[in-house]
Amino acid sequence: MSTTLTMHGDFSGKTPVDREHTTQPAAPAKDTTMEKTATPAVASAGTPFAEILGAALRRALPPVLGLLLLVGIWYVATLKGGAIPGPVAVWDAATVLFTDPFYNNGPNDQGIGWNVLSSLQRVGIGFGLAALVGIPLGFMLGRFAFLANMVNPLISLLRPVSPLAWLPIGLLVFQKADPAATWTIFICSIWPMIMNTAQGVQRVPQDYLNVARVLDLSEWKIVTKILFPAVLPYMLTGIRLSIGTAWLVIVAAEMLTGGVGIGFWVWDEWNNLKVEHIIIAIFIIGIVGLILEQALILLAKKLTKEAA
Repeated sequence: MSTTLTMHGDFSGKTPVDREHTTQPAAPAKDTTMEKTATPAVASAGTPFAEILGAALRRALPPVLGLLLLVGIWYVATLKGGAIPGPVAVWDAATVLFTDPFYNNGPNDQGIGWNVLSSLQRVGIGFGLAALVGIPLGFMLGRFAFLANMVNPLISLLRPVSPLAWLPIGLLVFQKADPAATWTIFICSIWPMIMNTAQGVQRVPQDYLNVARVLDLSEWKIVTKILFPAVLPYMLTGIRLSIGTAWLVIVAAEMLTGGVGIGFWVWDEWNNLKVEHIIIAIFIIGIVGLILEQALILLAKKLTKEAA
């Protein structure tokens, strides 16, 4: 019996120790699991903002560095003086100029804001007329081979002509500066729209047109339901090229026609020997052109997504 009691005592004495050993680690294991579960939640909550911020910095850093490099080269090149004013002098002139950009002291003395708006108005009218004519004509040239063979030689002949060569024709026909400048914008903007739209129509898969023929669709439905969604990227590319060309040409056209506009303003400031204002106008022309192009790129992305 003593032996049995001793063995039982040994067994019963070891059992609580084993239970304590197996139950005590359970609580810390649960805490560790909770800590591991909570930590990724906090990290994932902050990850999107960090990624957006990092992507924005990566996109903004190269242009900012390029602009600073340009200003630095400009500053060093004009450090010893000369005919070209330095960045500081141009900045001081811009501060004075933009204190009242919309003053109006008569038809030949208006603020730079009115001149930019006047140029944009001419570009908008000429560009809009070119779109109304060029895009439908591009669809027709891409759709009908006989018409394309008839018109393509004329386009090849007229497209390389400098836009300013058309300005005297506009002055002769319209007898006024504003419609002549608008005519110049029209004639230089129409070619990219025609060519890109026609190319887009010609690249539509023939299977689409065969299906439309089998379904006996009308020409209007073929254009609106099949051709237009497929041609939209090409058409928007032509529009983007046209607006860049139009804004480029209007400055030169206004230098020759006079009146109110950013081109005339540049020429007038040259006659007044205000080189600082000319440099300011160069930056304004570039910024406005960049804004127009980026706006059309955003519009193209939106319309392409909706069409898809």
